[in-house]
Amino acid sequence: MDLLARREHSEQELTRKLAARGYDEDTVAATLAGLVADCLLSNARFAETFVQVRMQRGSGPHKIRAELRERGIPVELIDSSLEVHADAWRELARQVREKRFGNGRPRDFRERSRQMRFLQQRGFESTQINAAFQDGDADDW
Repeated sequence: MDLLARREHSEQELTRKLAARGYDEDTVAATLAGLVADCLLSNARFAETFVQVRMQRGSGPHKIRAELRERGIPVELIDSSLEVHADAWRELARQVREKRFGNGRPRDFRERSRQMRFLQQRGFESTQINAAFQDGDADDW
């Protein structure tokens, strides 16, 4: 309960942490089953919270998807958690680019490529990255 009081955990994370503290597998499994039954532990709630926090940090959907997979969240749950924010990814990519590089458009192809790599490393898709460089007009590049 002390671990859950601090933040949401996935079932896999909590299993790993309890095993690292020396609890046997049967005790851990029984404890997790009870927490899930009492709605104190939820992979869905964890995924929703995780996506929100990572979006606030400026991470894109590819990066968030990979991090959720590492934490043992099922693919269907990952997809639904990311789909909720489908309309926000392009705007987030634009905001992340502007926060890092300013409002102006890149001066040349080299600078544009550098900014695109930055957004790609943050986990944004190519359509979201391209949208981050558009200011309402047709893109000249």
